[in-house]
Amino acid sequence: MRLFIRLLILFSLAVGLAIGARFNPGNVVLFYPPYRVDLSLNFFLFLTLLVFVVIYFVLRTLAATREMPEKVVAYRKNKLERDSNKALRDALKSLFEGRFGRAEKAASQAVNLPDNVGVAALIGARAAHHMGQFERRDMWLSSIENDQAYKTARLVSMTELLVDQHKAEDALSAVKELNASGTRHIQVLRWSLKAHQQAKNWSEVLKLVRTLDKHKALHPALSSRLRELAYEDMLKNQVHDAESLRRVWYEIPSAERKTRFVAYAGATAFNASGLHDEARVVIEKALEEEWDDRLMRAYRDASSAEGSASLLSQIEHCEHWKEQRPTDPELALTLGALCFKQKLWGKAQRHMEQALSDALESRTVREANLKLAQLHEALGQVDEAAHHYRQCAIATVL
Repeated sequence: MRLFIRLLILFSLAVGLAIGARFNPGNVVLFYPPYRVDLSLNFFLFLTLLVFVVIYFVLRTLAATREMPEKVVAYRKNKLERDSNKALRDALKSLFEGRFGRAEKAASQAVNLPDNVGVAALIGARAAHHMGQFERRDMWLSSIENDQAYKTARLVSMTELLVDQHKAEDALSAVKELNASGTRHIQVLRWSLKAHQQAKNWSEVLKLVRTLDKHKALHPALSSRLRELAYEDMLKNQVHDAESLRRVWYEIPSAERKTRFVAYAGATAFNASGLHDEARVVIEKALEEEWDDRLMRAYRDASSAEGSASLLSQIEHCEHWKEQRPTDPELALTLGALCFKQKLWGKAQRHMEQALSDALESRTVREANLKLAQLHEALGQVDEAAHHYRQCAIATVL
């Protein structure tokens, strides 16, 4: 419809001009002594229009010639920007696809545009890291070291990549620089936690776990496991100093001291330090909450000397537990070992033989045979002792 209207207007103008020119008797006379030029008005208007068109095109040509260098520069700049942005998109796509060689190559092309240098360097660093090219990774990161706009992104990436490389000290240096700049968001705390875990800075691990728990940024199972590992290592490091061991133990929240893993770590550490009374108390409290065979084995190691009140108390505790768990092999073995130490030969043999008959684990079978061999040896029953020593050796091989 629009085209039809335009054609109609064009034809109307053409008809109007034709009619106007036909019935236009006017003349134009140009004097320039001694010359005189007579022109029809129609021809004069045509010449005027022609001169205007020529002058217009000449001026436009001159203007275009003057603007040509700027347009060339603008064209090259736009082409560079288009190519660089396309390379940046390709680099990011290849990085997520796992094509790290292509990603780094595309990142090298993307840095031609100054605005893309920061992002391209981060992509190139990650791609080089995943290919094991750690020197190239460090070169990429150092190329934007002075760019304040990408400082946080660079340090967070450094922390993540160095933790992945298990260079904990270097990762912690990056974390320290991040903390100095006031950056402590959740992801930084997560990478900081991993770095401290690798460096075995367990006190810092505990602090970070508590902080992340407040933000609900850790799975409860992972949080619990990290706490257990931290407590275990901290207790192991203090086995040669009784006072420090007690101090570390009582710094652990009371609810966590009763959990199986923490209680076992604490009891093991107390036994290693010769603090058997503390070990027994820890185990007895933990077993009230939840049963665990490892705690029962530690309870055997925490036994006191023959005739002591502590040893008799242990036997009473085990007999009480035996009423609740009559077929538990570890409990029977512990009770037998305690009775053996108290020289209650008959009870010791009965409980050890029950442990041997109920045992499913080779470790329990081996230890029950060893204890029975020692018992028979103490009673002068050489053949029975030799038999159980052989069974113990067979269980050890199996």
